Amino acid sequence: EVLKTIQDGDSDELTIKRFTESREKPGALWHIYAAKDTEKIREFLKKVAEEQGQENPVDHDPIHDQSWYLDRSLRKRLHQEYGVQGWAIVQFLGDVVFIPAGAPHQARARDPVHNLYSCIKVAEDFVSPEHVKHCFWLTQEFRYLSHTHTNHEDKLQVKNVIYHAVKDAVGILRANESSLSRP
Repeated sequence: EVLKTIQDGDSDELTIKRFTESREKPGALWHIYAAKDTEKIREFLKKVAEEQGQENPVDHDPIHDQSWYLDRSLRKRLHQEYGVQGWAIVQFLGDVVFIPAGAPHQARARDPVHNLYSCIKVAEDFVSPEHVKHCFWLTQEFRYLSHTHTNHEDKLQVKNVIYHAVKDAVGILRANESSLSRP
């Protein structure tokens, strides 16, 4: 059953061999998409919801709500209709999966992965300088969600991160001011 799930999840041959030949134990199946494809994915999910007669309230978001699981047929359709293709990643025991800021990733039953065996998730939000702009954008998205939505608050606290980074940088510059002014 696990092998079938990995294969249906569009995993590559090396991953399948890792399971079948090395007998490593997979914990979870992830589908991760590029952050630049977020709007296309959102548009696709709204389209599918409408086709199924579901409402698309303004204060809800099909990605942040984590109310969809893109099975093989939906992933194929997303690729055919919108040109969006993600990466299937099987996380084996001891592996770490890094998800870049704003990268939509597969959600099922309010859990961002498809668990293959019992496993736990430990998540750490991190704002790198390269992704500050995208994190600001995410913060703005969260503001439009309903007040009862779990993602409504600014969990990343981007403004605080920037403030403290600048404060630390200025403090270091001031502490080394005399050595910086020497020729």
